[in-house]
Amino acid sequence: MAKILFTDHAGTTREVEAKPGTSIMEAAVQNMVPEIDADCGGACACATCHVYVDDAWLGKLKEKDDMEESMLDFAEGVQDNSRLSCQILMSEELDGIKVTTPESQ
Repeated sequence: MAKILFTDHAGTTREVEAKPGTSIMEAAVQNMVPEIDADCGGACACATCHVYVDDAWLGKLKEKDDMEESMLDFAEGVQDNSRLSCQILMSEELDGIKVTTPESQ
């Protein structure tokens, strides 16, 4: 199992575990992490699983594809480190990844 550290916009951090191959969004939903709505269920058809990935982890992620870039256009407060958590699959290499949820989805 790999750990994910979710910090909400108020600074509260929650640690959850995820099996390799599970998306960060799935882990958030399974562990009732607030501020991850996941309206489309992980189909990359909305932006309600938007997170900010800690800069130290960005280089370990696969590049955003065109679909993710397009969906991020619908998210509020997009930054350089914005990602859709449904598009980040957990692996041992990502054990300990830190993400922050935006104030609104």
